[in-house]
Amino acid sequence: MVMYNIPSRTGQDMPLEVIVELAKVENIVGIKEASGNVGKASQILENTVDEDFVVISGEDNLTLPILSVGGRGVISVAANIVPDRMSRMVNAALAGDYETARKIHFEIAPLIRALFLETNPIPVKKAAELAGLASGNLRLPLAPLSGTNAQKVENELRKLGVIE
Repeated sequence: MVMYNIPSRTGQDMPLEVIVELAKVENIVGIKEASGNVGKASQILENTVDEDFVVISGEDNLTLPILSVGGRGVISVAANIVPDRMSRMVNAALAGDYETARKIHFEIAPLIRALFLETNPIPVKKAAELAGLASGNLRLPLAPLSGTNAQKVENELRKLGVIE
């Protein structure tokens, strides 16, 4: 099992002590860390080094910093739209090629910000629709992406060559 620490969704940030204790449970192999705190990801890694416990970034914009302290990957929103770039960034960082990873990080950072202008998954569904990957349909309580934000998402997709 992989634990998910996503305080923005649950309203509760899992305490470090709880994560460290649960890391000792045989079938819990890692955590998707999305607290927005690279320091916390670092502390988790520091305190679970003997447990062969994996920390996975749960925030696209913090993937590179989390990888730099020992994270092992990302459960990504942006990878739904630019899987090649996200994969290349992660693989470069894991191989110690931080120059390449940093270049890709900065290249996709504006798109990542655009994909979080409104509540996830609203912007990524719009991006997928614009890229011809999916219909973009939403169910209540989600509402369509606002026109201004939809234009921002579209602009970032054009800059990256995802759409013409």
